[in-house]
Amino acid sequence: MSSNTDEQSLKDEIARLERQLSTARSKAEFPSHLLLLLSDSALPLGSFAFSSGLESYLAHHPPSHNSQPSIFPHFLTLTLTSLATTTLPYLLAAYNAPSELQDLDATLDACTLCPVARRASVAQGTALLTLWERALRTAAGDSPPARALKDFSAAMKKPPSYSSNEDEVDVDVELSGHFAPVWAAVTSALGITLQESAYTFLFNHAKAVVSAAVRASVMGPYAAQGLLASGWLREEIEGVLARGWEMRVEEAGQGVPLCDLWVGRHDVLYSRIFNS
Repeated sequence: MSSNTDEQSLKDEIARLERQLSTARSKAEFPSHLLLLLSDSALPLGSFAFSSGLESYLAHHPPSHNSQPSIFPHFLTLTLTSLATTTLPYLLAAYNAPSELQDLDATLDACTLCPVARRASVAQGTALLTLWERALRTAAGDSPPARALKDFSAAMKKPPSYSSNEDEVDVDVELSGHFAPVWAAVTSALGITLQESAYTFLFNHAKAVVSAAVRASVMGPYAAQGLLASGWLREEIEGVLARGWEMRVEEAGQGVPLCDLWVGRHDVLYSRIFNS
C-alpha cells in the first residue's frame, strides 16, 4: 500500500515538473496558445449574458448620474474588487490543491449568499466544465488537476443520494460547478501559470462588464476598446490581484457590500437585458 502511494506521488511530481517545463518553454518562445484560447471572447461560456450588477447599478441611479464620465470606471473598480475578495481566494486554492476541488466548490456555494451571483457563477462554471470535457481535455494529458476534473465531473453527474432514515438529500455530496475553482483546475491542467490564470480570470471579467456597458449605451465600442487597452485597467487588475494574492479561503468575503445589493436587486428590475 505504501509502495503504491509512493509511486503515485512520484508520478504526480513528475507530471507537475513536466507542466512547469512546458510552461517555461512556451513563455520563452511564444505566448501560451491555450491562454489565448481561454481569453477569447468567443469562448462558449455565456459570460456576456451577465452584467455583474451594472444594469441594476444604472437603474438605481438617475440618468444625470450615469452620464458622468467617471461613473463606469468607478463601477469597474468596485466589481473587480468584489470579485477579488469573494472569489479569487478559491481560484488560488483550487489551482494549488486540485485534489480539494470538490470541497472548495461546496464551500464557495455555501458562502455565496446572493442567488443572482450564484446563478451567474454556476452557469459559467458548468459551461467551462462542458467545454473541458468536449474540447480541452485532449490537450491536457494526465495530471493531478485533470484527474480532479474527471472526478469532479463524475460527481456532478451522479444523482443525489438520500439518507436511509429520512427522505432528505445528503447535501455533503451535492456540487454546483462554480466558475472560479473550475477555471483554476482547467488552467492548471493546461499548463497555464497561476499568475496568468488569475490575471486572465480578472481581465475576462472586466471584458464582460465593458461589453455590457456598450450594450447598455454607457459607452461606444471604440471607447470600450480604449478602456480595455489602457494602462489604468492594467494597474487596477494588478492592484486587486496583489491585494488578494495572499488571501486564504477562510478570509474571503464581500469587500464591496453594495455590489451584492446591486446584483441581488437585478431580478426585481422592471425590464432587463442581462441575466445578472
